Amino acid sequence: MVLETLIRRSELGDIYDKVVAGQRISDADCLRLYQSRDITVIGAIANVVRERKNGNYASYILNRYLNYSNICILDCQFCEFGKKKRDAEAFELTVDQMVERVRHDLALGITEVHIVGGLHPSLPFGFYVDMIKALKALDSRLHVKAFTAVEIYHLAWLAKKTMPEVLATLREAGLDSITGGGAEIFSQRVRDLICKGKETAEQWLDCHRTWHKMGGRSTCTMLYGHVETLEERVDHLRRLRGLQDETHGFTAFIPLHFVPDKTQLAHLPPASGFDDLRNLAIGRIYLDNFDHITGYWIALGLKLAQVSLSFGVDDLHGTIMEEHIFEMAGGTGGQQQTREQLERAIREAGRIPVQRDSLYRPIKVIETPNPAPAEATV
Repeated sequence: MVLETLIRRSELGDIYDKVVAGQRISDADCLRLYQSRDITVIGAIANVVRERKNGNYASYILNRYLNYSNICILDCQFCEFGKKKRDAEAFELTVDQMVERVRHDLALGITEVHIVGGLHPSLPFGFYVDMIKALKALDSRLHVKAFTAVEIYHLAWLAKKTMPEVLATLREAGLDSITGGGAEIFSQRVRDLICKGKETAEQWLDCHRTWHKMGGRSTCTMLYGHVETLEERVDHLRRLRGLQDETHGFTAFIPLHFVPDKTQLAHLPPASGFDDLRNLAIGRIYLDNFDHITGYWIALGLKLAQVSLSFGVDDLHGTIMEEHIFEMAGGTGGQQQTREQLERAIREAGRIPVQRDSLYRPIKVIETPNPAPAEATV
């Protein structure tokens, strides 16, 4: 009651009252949240929504990341992942190599493989179809989550097909969902500065809209902490909320902070922990038609991701096992967590751990204390 009284007396008290009443906040309200430094109140408002939607549960998934290649025809200023074929750090996996990695991890209990890569100039469209088919052949229950919207448009160019035709072909091959990467910030001003030549916001949204209308699901992202304004963050969230109103196809929002260290934008300061928590909490408050907000521990580090469970977040993503995009940009969050580490982080934050599937449906509620780590545990 004391906290509630303090919140109502704060400069954000009217927004708190809207949220408690189940009313949608406006773009102007969202901008006020971004302009506020009262992170305690913002977090408390976000947790009203989190508790309403997810109670005291927080989830994770047993998954494996695969970056099939970092060879890319683009040269995005914010990205250190993409390389040219001649570069020493360039790599390219065969379908057989990917199958062997996933075969090993299926034995450890993973339920999802998450696949993204660069826009490879010469791999044929059939390579991607064969990749999906081969991974699904390992276990039909394995959820194959693959490709960003810009990759889908690249594959359409390779195959001389339309974007909807490519999505239909990949779905027939076994693609279960598409990833939310590539959204960056929707403002064209920002895109011209950090990823000139990449697909437009309208193309990104249309790819996800098309996939949703085919019955598919996807996640969505925001890359923040570079050259965008607070108003441009609000605009980004507005467009995501609008598409979700239209299709209800997004499973979760996953904000990602920009890592400048090894990129062409290395002169920019990195995002602060304050901004990370504020952005997660505001996403939870504004995106009232989303069921889940994920604190991506690869970007945040597990300790801050754990704190984010008190700022509107209800999911810590997954075991990951191998991640190159943040690592190559200079990220220090790590590449792998065990099931036990994720459950412990959730429990220490006062939440109840839940193992989920790729559509954020619970597989198992972990009510008992963590068991002793086992050698064959993801």
